[in-house]
Amino acid sequence: MRNPTSAGSTAVVGGRLAAIGRFCFRHRRWVLGFWAVVLVTGVLIGGRVFEGSVAGASSATAEADRGSAVVAAADPVKGTVTALVDGRPVDDPAVRAAVQKATAEIAALPGVAGTQDAYGAGPGPAALRAADGTASLVSVRMADTASSAQTDVVTHRLAALNGAGGAHVTVGGDLVLQQEVKKQTEDDTRFGEMVTLPLTLVVMVLVFGGLAAASLPLIGAVASVGGALLAMFGFSRIMDIDTSVLPIATVLGLGLSIDYALLMVNRFREERGHGAGIAAAVERTAATAGRTVAFSGLTVAVALSGLFVFTSPVLGAVAAAGVSVVVIAVAAALTLIPALLGFAGGRIKAPAAPVPDEGFFSRTVRRVRKRAVLVTLACVGLLLAAGAPFLHAEMRSSGAAVLPASSAGRQVAETIDQRFPQVAAAPITVVVEGGAKAAQAYADDVVAKLPGVSGVRAVTPIGDAVSTVDVLVHGDPQGDQAKRVVDELRADRGGLTTFVTGGAASVVDFQDELLSRGPWALGLVAAGTLVLLFLMTGSVVMPVKALLMNVLSLGASLGALTLVFQDGWFSGLLGFSPTGGLETFIPVLVFAFAFGLSMDYEVFLLSRIKELTERGHGCVRAVELGVQRSGRIITSAALLMVIVFAGFALGDMLMVKQMGIALAVAVAVDATLVRCLLVPAAMSLFGEFNWWAPAPLRRLHRRFGLSEHVDLPALEQPGIPGPRPQATGEAAAAGEAAAAGETASQDLVKV
Repeated sequence: MRNPTSAGSTAVVGGRLAAIGRFCFRHRRWVLGFWAVVLVTGVLIGGRVFEGSVAGASSATAEADRGSAVVAAADPVKGTVTALVDGRPVDDPAVRAAVQKATAEIAALPGVAGTQDAYGAGPGPAALRAADGTASLVSVRMADTASSAQTDVVTHRLAALNGAGGAHVTVGGDLVLQQEVKKQTEDDTRFGEMVTLPLTLVVMVLVFGGLAAASLPLIGAVASVGGALLAMFGFSRIMDIDTSVLPIATVLGLGLSIDYALLMVNRFREERGHGAGIAAAVERTAATAGRTVAFSGLTVAVALSGLFVFTSPVLGAVAAAGVSVVVIAVAAALTLIPALLGFAGGRIKAPAAPVPDEGFFSRTVRRVRKRAVLVTLACVGLLLAAGAPFLHAEMRSSGAAVLPASSAGRQVAETIDQRFPQVAAAPITVVVEGGAKAAQAYADDVVAKLPGVSGVRAVTPIGDAVSTVDVLVHGDPQGDQAKRVVDELRADRGGLTTFVTGGAASVVDFQDELLSRGPWALGLVAAGTLVLLFLMTGSVVMPVKALLMNVLSLGASLGALTLVFQDGWFSGLLGFSPTGGLETFIPVLVFAFAFGLSMDYEVFLLSRIKELTERGHGCVRAVELGVQRSGRIITSAALLMVIVFAGFALGDMLMVKQMGIALAVAVAVDATLVRCLLVPAAMSLFGEFNWWAPAPLRRLHRRFGLSEHVDLPALEQPGIPGPRPQATGEAAAAGEAAAAGETASQDLVKV
């Protein structure tokens, strides 16, 4: 019986990735200790990451955000805490006494800039009374210097009003909403991790047939999440990180880490099955699977880098956090997994036999090839039909509606909109630099006369030199009519310096940015992807086809997103209320994330087909074998990704739910309909033309191409039979395992 740690060739595998694998194997205790420190530190500061995030980061270039900054400078107030006193007559003596006492006590608290209730004189207090006389509001303005602790004291004092005189009190306001968004996002992120990690472990046990192999990707994923939290904590010190970025980056890191670790462990099992000792198997795994992981991470990073083109702080933060998370996931796969294999490699079960060349996937490809035109047209038609709903998608800034219906902040905000129209936020607010008299003239002469405007509230002076004009519109407050009013107000400023702000203006600003910078972002992603795929394949046809297929797959995902979250399909099952549109930045994020993940699977499949072609197989046979040998691993990786994304979609935050559903659909469609049907059908139609490139580009590829070829020394093992030639010219499965020149794509195909 051979020694498992020394069996196989002792020849050193060349290349930097193999050297990294050797180092991490030999110094596995130090490597494991390093990642343990990363994990513990990430867990300890995890809460601080959410505390340091910003609910609704602003842009320095968008007019709506610049107007809000002008108001904040003129009236340095941090925000408001608002109590809804409901269920009893406003003038009930007991209710009145309790509210006035609380208001007086709160006014004397540190950090409070001002208070107002429904019992004073003038139009302001009157607006705090509901029309039916059974509800009122207590509004507390917190100074810009107020701490979170001071805000909490005010919140608790208002909450203590509950039950006074038989009234029911709910505390909300923008400061409470911000805290609830942070808390709900943190809860959803943890809930998603708690749901997905056990489920992925079960799936990996079924894939690998043992707990030892299945647990390694899970450990790697958990360590990567710790590193991601550290990275995002660092970014939060130097830039505003929107709260919604945190779960999005976490779900990406978790999914990629599991996928990459899955590939590494799978390759290690193959090498052990071929007779390699643990040390040799780790080294060969790092040289081959590690190469694929690194290339895959590069493609995802390129897709996310397109977000840097935008000036929106949310998109910029997602790009920074996303790229860093990808780097951490790749680093964990290349360092932590080899170290863990050094500890647990002897307990990982090797496969009894390699994946056969004939099976479900190869038979599917042959059936597809016989009807290639029909399958291509059917797949394209189905994907176009699935993406068609996105053509009527509406972009919205949902505000309090991103929280679940049980949220106190959302309940107060919705009640104010319904029962306190004079206090409710206006769809459009114009910030006017100048005195109140000039602002009033502007409101009367310009604003009130615009078509689509249903009313103008009284001008509100903010300091001595700034005033605001609240503009009401007919119909949807963020619909086409409101957006037209925004454009008209910006076109005619009445000779004054004005800033048009509000929900409708924010949507207009974001859409304008998409129109102006979106083509540059798309161009950057497309160019980077085309270059990478050309360097890998040496073809100009394959990269263009890959881009087109990815766009079709993304269209289906965005169409499903529109049907579910705008039109309300399955809203009851998923536990949310449709807002009539999609959150403004979600489609952009879905495009970047889903595009990167789709390129992952494209690389997995094309690299295998390319390698088989270079071995002398014709295009038809290379596609059959490529899909057969990669189909199961792509399906397994996609299933794990879907579980991760679906787990996060079970949370209550609307933005997280939208991202989870969209990415789950994108991965499922891409790994099944596109990779198993559309790609084989299209490649069958193109034949040898798949690998065409002009002569100058062929010479360029020969010089600078990214070869997936890795020369592995043969495993010399006494008593183990060598390869036997087959009638088809292929090596037998055992021979393939021992043959030099295996490519990095082989680690992706056998489970």
